[in-house]
Amino acid sequence: MEGKCLRILHISTAHQPYDPRIVYKQCPALTNRYEVFCAIPNADPSVDLRIRFIRLPYFKRVLLRTLLTCPLIVWKTFWLRPAIIHIYVPEFLPFAYLYKWTGTSVIYEVQENLFKKMHLKAINRGWLLERIFRWFDVLARRHFYFVFTEHGYLSTYANVVKPSVVIYNYPELSFLDAYRQPYRQQPDAIEFFYIGWLSFERAFDTLLEGLALLKERYSDFRVHLFGRHTFELADLESLPAYRAVREQLIFYGYADQHVALPYAANAVAGLALIKPVGDYPESYTTKMFEYMALGIPVVTSNFPLYQDVVGVHHCGFCVDPCNPVAIADALSYLIENRQEAQLMGQRGQAAAEQAYNWASEAQKLEQFYQLVENN
Repeated sequence: MEGKCLRILHISTAHQPYDPRIVYKQCPALTNRYEVFCAIPNADPSVDLRIRFIRLPYFKRVLLRTLLTCPLIVWKTFWLRPAIIHIYVPEFLPFAYLYKWTGTSVIYEVQENLFKKMHLKAINRGWLLERIFRWFDVLARRHFYFVFTEHGYLSTYANVVKPSVVIYNYPELSFLDAYRQPYRQQPDAIEFFYIGWLSFERAFDTLLEGLALLKERYSDFRVHLFGRHTFELADLESLPAYRAVREQLIFYGYADQHVALPYAANAVAGLALIKPVGDYPESYTTKMFEYMALGIPVVTSNFPLYQDVVGVHHCGFCVDPCNPVAIADALSYLIENRQEAQLMGQRGQAAAEQAYNWASEAQKLEQFYQLVENN
């Protein structure tokens, strides 16, 4: 095929306008072969001029997204007659059939195993929502193509009819190159870095307890925290550990990676702790690979899946995410052993360059699209 003959449309009602996977990896990877459109909340057209962004409103509750955003997407994009639509949220599954009935192929990307995770959600859950999700999820397995972000999801989705593929959310090295700096020197300030959702399921409460213990050994450190939080401020204020270290914490909220990643330059370590609940033990945390690619040690959970990366490559620590003492000990070791910490970062960077990077995944994605196109 020559030129951009076919239109494809990526659709999300819930992701952020600078979502790394959708906006910085998947859509750009397909621009050489396709005319790429992307409908996403609060889209920023300046991010990539090769992609035609369609701006959507953002609603936190799935009911509003279903009743308002999904029909708006159909109204704004149905005229495009895309050859393929790639959807990232289950609430759009019913609407995807409108496109399928006109000859469009539908790819449904599963980014979380809701069968194991729905009960953890503070909102967007309930008997009726779960019944509707399960019903349309079963239909999707019969009629749509699937992209999975983790191989662990294959046991739940063992009965899909059409072809599927696992595309890991490994980092785009060329994107991260600009933010990689030599590892911190001994006199530098003690700083730690975190990017991603902040929640107690992601061990933020245990991390605070670990930091409170660390403060007894090192009174002067800072933690840069980028990401939205799922807890209420009152819940945070009720934690004694938070009150002990609140002066050490800098909350930036959600931010584009261009804004966040410069703060990782002088970090002692990147934090990526997650509790063993829901689908977390079978899912990679993307930030683990991003920290590796940036050349900083990783402190993450002691899941076997993570130990097969961090433990094998000796690029950080895998600790019990429910044990604040283990967290404090790992952070103390990295502070006190700068040369070994630097070597950990170098080993992680080498592993990311050799095995855990977006180049191979982008190739898999392109090949899968060609399969869908010709099937």
